[in-house]
Amino acid sequence: MAPASPGNTPRSTPEDPDPAPGRAALGRRGFLASAGAVAAGTSVAAGGGLAAGSPASAAPREAAPAKAAGKAAADAPPPAQHPAGEPDFGPNVYVFDSSTPVKTIQSIADQVYAQQAGAQFGSGRYALLFKPGGYDVDINVGYYTQVSGLGIQPAAATINNAVHADADAHGHGALTNFWRGVENINLVPRSGTARWAVSQATFFRRIYLLGNIQLDDGGWSSGGFIADCKITGQVNSGTQQQWVTRNSMVGQWLGSNWNMVFVGVDNAPATTFPAPTYTSVPRTPVVREKPFLYVDGDGAYRVFVPAVRTDSHGTSWEGRRPEGKSLPIADFHIAKEGTTADELNSALAQGKHLLLTPGVYHLDKALTVTRAGTVVLGLGLATLVPGGGASALDIADVDGVTVAGLLVDAGEQVSDALVRVGPDGARGRHTSDPTSLHDVFVRIGGAGVGKAKQSVVVNSSDVIIDNTWLWRADHGTGVGWTTNTSEEGLVVNGDDVTVYGLFVEHHQKAQVQWNGEGGRTYFFQNEMPYDPPNQAAWMDGAHRGFPAYQVADHVRRHEAWGLGSYCIFAEDATIVADRAFAVPRTPGVRLHSMITFSLGGGQGTIAHVVNTTGGPSDAECNLAMLTSYPS
Repeated sequence: MAPASPGNTPRSTPEDPDPAPGRAALGRRGFLASAGAVAAGTSVAAGGGLAAGSPASAAPREAAPAKAAGKAAADAPPPAQHPAGEPDFGPNVYVFDSSTPVKTIQSIADQVYAQQAGAQFGSGRYALLFKPGGYDVDINVGYYTQVSGLGIQPAAATINNAVHADADAHGHGALTNFWRGVENINLVPRSGTARWAVSQATFFRRIYLLGNIQLDDGGWSSGGFIADCKITGQVNSGTQQQWVTRNSMVGQWLGSNWNMVFVGVDNAPATTFPAPTYTSVPRTPVVREKPFLYVDGDGAYRVFVPAVRTDSHGTSWEGRRPEGKSLPIADFHIAKEGTTADELNSALAQGKHLLLTPGVYHLDKALTVTRAGTVVLGLGLATLVPGGGASALDIADVDGVTVAGLLVDAGEQVSDALVRVGPDGARGRHTSDPTSLHDVFVRIGGAGVGKAKQSVVVNSSDVIIDNTWLWRADHGTGVGWTTNTSEEGLVVNGDDVTVYGLFVEHHQKAQVQWNGEGGRTYFFQNEMPYDPPNQAAWMDGAHRGFPAYQVADHVRRHEAWGLGSYCIFAEDATIVADRAFAVPRTPGVRLHSMITFSLGGGQGTIAHVVNTTGGPSDAECNLAMLTSYPS
């Protein structure tokens, strides 16, 4: 991502584990060595004030797994076994109960981590699931790994030692700690402090944490997502440059760098942007929590789909049974790696929901969801890879479709859209039962050549997007200006669409194009593309460069809170983006708490924050901040 602010000096500067060929010094996060040298002299434009963050805490480090982290040739863990009478979730879903020996659980967790610790673009996918009970284990969560409890309440499955994400695979730097998550657990860290040192495409949900949590590991870290959690102690953001927390309760929040956003969070800091950079919205207008797998009192597996909440704050579960519907596992088609698109679409056509177990699913056509109320739930970052220019997921303009826990990887042939919600011209309204996407991530390149015109297109109205990272890769394999091509990350054509936790990076035109009325975004993190070859190759008509977040000129109602956009033009530092945010100047369109930053010590320029207001971010003034627009 980028260097932390002056108040957070990390122990070390990480190296990019997979720099793009020919750009080792400037691939994703690889510019940090040069940028860090100037961080202490960072200046501020547009009347803001740089808010110094809290130094990284000295929280005790959880015990390392038995096997060496990131070992390239780590043995694969043994295939999971599922007893007769229980669902067959396949070889990569481990289900533990309180009778499972601690040594067995620890051994499997260590083996999974040893394989996944450094497997940033690997094909392994895993889920570790804990039935109600107590467990004294230490789980380090690596790439493409999900750790979840199987109770209807988080308190049902208690881990008394540690569940944590460290940056030990990357020299304390968490800038590439992507694609992992923990949910629905009562966590009681033995040290008193949990560590969750992550960046984009991660989730920490529905956790009852008795103690503190540290969001870095002493090196750089670039943002993540907490939702539906109760954390009794302190949250220390450390070197995190930005973060979004939704519908939770915290004992105390410590630390801030560029952009800390709270929505419906009890005991959150009040809005003080820009010094410190807190933005707090007391209530969440409309949200549905992510669906989850659980075991009921009779030992039967079910999937709980939380109800829509309006004007809410705090968790959905504390002191009450969560509201929603419970679906028997028999209503789901349980898919395993190798299942074809035809088989999945046949199950959908028969009225089944989908549960995609961990794996990589190669599709020759889109998964087509046409029935209202359909649930598509992935475990262990189940990954869809469309071929032949197809979409991965095509959702009809119907009520209440819920999609969660998926990574979509673009294929080698150009897809028009990788995820489409509603057909072009959709006109239906779904106010009381909206479609929602939770922890749905998109990647174009990085694991191989990928191409798409758009990552996600939302044509339906009233849709909720709850934590997404739409990433055109800047490192890995299959990376280059003409190799992993993508025009826009998110295109919204529907009305009254709401997004919590919008991470969008490196697309070649507007990162976000918003055409519908009544849109709301709570937290936006963006990096412009690193790799335009020159200014002429990156022009939006008469404007130099494309905006990160663009609201169409005809829109009359739109609001967004906590917006950040950063640039580093690795091929040509003279490139200019005229504006980070382009919106119509009208009373109903309002932006709050914005920053822009020129990374690498000013390697490139963002001339203005919004339209022709604020800025610049350049070699002289790296950071620009704007409290509101229009003023």
